[in-house]
Amino acid sequence: MLLILEGCRCHHTSTMTVELALPPVSGPIPTPFNGNTVLLLTMDTASEVENDSKLSVMYYGKKTEVLGKAVVHLTAFEISLDVDADRDGQVERNNPNKGSWMWGPNGHGAILLVNCDSEHTCRKSLDSEHAEVTRVSDLKDMSPMVLRTSGPAKLPEGYKLTMHISQGDAECVRVFRTRSTAAENLFYKSFVKDYPLVVGGEDLSKEVPCLWGNAEMNFYVEGLRFPDKDFEGLISINLSMLEPSSQGFPETPIFTDRVVFRVAPWIMTPNTLDPVEVFVCSTTDNDQFLKRMRRLVENSGCKLKICPEDMNRGDRWMQDFPYDVLLGQDFGYVTRTAYGKEVSSLDSFGNLEVSPPVTVNGKNYPLGRIIIGVAFPTATEGRNMTKVVQDFLWAQKVQEPIALFSDWLLVGHVDEFMTFVPAPDKKGFRLLLASPDASYKLFRGLQNGGHGQAKMFDAEEITVDEILSDEKLKAENNYVQSCIDWNRDVLKRELGLDDDDIIDLPILFRVMENRAVAYYPDMVNMIVLGKNLGIPKPFGPKVDGRCALEAEMTSLMGGLGLSCTYIDDFASYHKLLGEVHCGSNVRREPFSFKWWNLEM
Repeated sequence: MLLILEGCRCHHTSTMTVELALPPVSGPIPTPFNGNTVLLLTMDTASEVENDSKLSVMYYGKKTEVLGKAVVHLTAFEISLDVDADRDGQVERNNPNKGSWMWGPNGHGAILLVNCDSEHTCRKSLDSEHAEVTRVSDLKDMSPMVLRTSGPAKLPEGYKLTMHISQGDAECVRVFRTRSTAAENLFYKSFVKDYPLVVGGEDLSKEVPCLWGNAEMNFYVEGLRFPDKDFEGLISINLSMLEPSSQGFPETPIFTDRVVFRVAPWIMTPNTLDPVEVFVCSTTDNDQFLKRMRRLVENSGCKLKICPEDMNRGDRWMQDFPYDVLLGQDFGYVTRTAYGKEVSSLDSFGNLEVSPPVTVNGKNYPLGRIIIGVAFPTATEGRNMTKVVQDFLWAQKVQEPIALFSDWLLVGHVDEFMTFVPAPDKKGFRLLLASPDASYKLFRGLQNGGHGQAKMFDAEEITVDEILSDEKLKAENNYVQSCIDWNRDVLKRELGLDDDDIIDLPILFRVMENRAVAYYPDMVNMIVLGKNLGIPKPFGPKVDGRCALEAEMTSLMGGLGLSCTYIDDFASYHKLLGEVHCGSNVRREPFSFKWWNLEM
């Protein structure tokens, strides 16, 4: 409260502090005030009843006679909108940093999840699509926010509290309040009424029917959108006290408290994290594939979820089909739609990978880096991952993407020529790259060892000698090797890798429609479950009754302490231009590193 007084002196109650602001006062007291004197009034504690503090102002003439007296009655309310600004799991009272966000281990700011799972078991849809709370479990996906008040049992006549958000934030957040502290109501409609919507959607502001005195009201904040090109991820929620104006005029704010949330980013998990659950689709022709997958998953100590044919609509590519059958509690999804734009196979998510944690030129990426495939940078025509998806990936910030050249492939996915596997050394992983050069080296070694007549495949047999004499195949693989080498240089630079961090796998390609596909099952397109690898069975040339390609792969992975299981996907996946990785998906343990501790 500001008072501008002249020729006066004042008295006040003990709960009030009065300070002189301008100009500084010296000399005996009482001191005459001039026209520029400002009194600053502050209250030490909240009032117990209305008008329990007062300031008396006495006006004097030149001969010290009292010319008049004014009394200002004051009521102090303590109002604090609180969040978990220090990220310790507790909503502390009036944290000084609650209205801002800062990255890093010494940072601050509250965190908000996007509520994109489903608490329903039938007629499932994203919880964020419904402007209501239907279960106690739904509240666990929301961030707590607490309104704390101290003061008299009610506000003065005409005063009120209002919560409000901006129109832009209304598309990204919803706030519910609690009306009842009782246990979950068995009746759906009654339970919904216990948690009315306060702000969000079309509701930009709403009066808060606060219980005054020393009281608390709990709110639950629900995120609706991940960060994106048009949304940085920061959300502000405001609480204002409004006082009545003259008749015919709206109320005016006299106090506003503000809190800030950052929406948690969408984060990918790399192959080096432990598997929890494996997902595959059942089709009319993949019984043998499923049999081997069951054994692999069982040996790896994780769960297997099979999406039946009546639900997968005949789609065997599990990388692209998670949402209908898998949606449930704590399992959600996000989509992006390219309106008016033609999508390509590069928008399927075998073309979306993530590296393990790396350090590059002194910069840490503790959550790894996202890897996508696009057209060659100088290409005037070519296929690219849809821009809305690329914009979304870059907007997450915590796993800065790397763009590789994958348009040289017919399908165009990065998982056709690269993957990561765990390693026991300090680096913690190896990058596996498909390598036609490694294949030709292996086959020439077989030929020089007298095994030129060793045959590949079971149905359409071809010998090592025939492969090595095929000049067209050799020219095609020279081209493929040059494309992979270009990507190799990018990965070394962007992930801070040396040649010792990379293992070349013997894989050949052939060219169809001016783009490449795997000549035999693509062993790099594998599933990684801890120390167990599920690898497409390559049907390589047999030497002494053993597949030479399997022997080479087993030797290379055995040096890392990894076990190889070879899965026959030839008819059910390989001939359809996919492999084991394309036909599976893995839910993994989350990172122990907290994304908000990143230095930005």
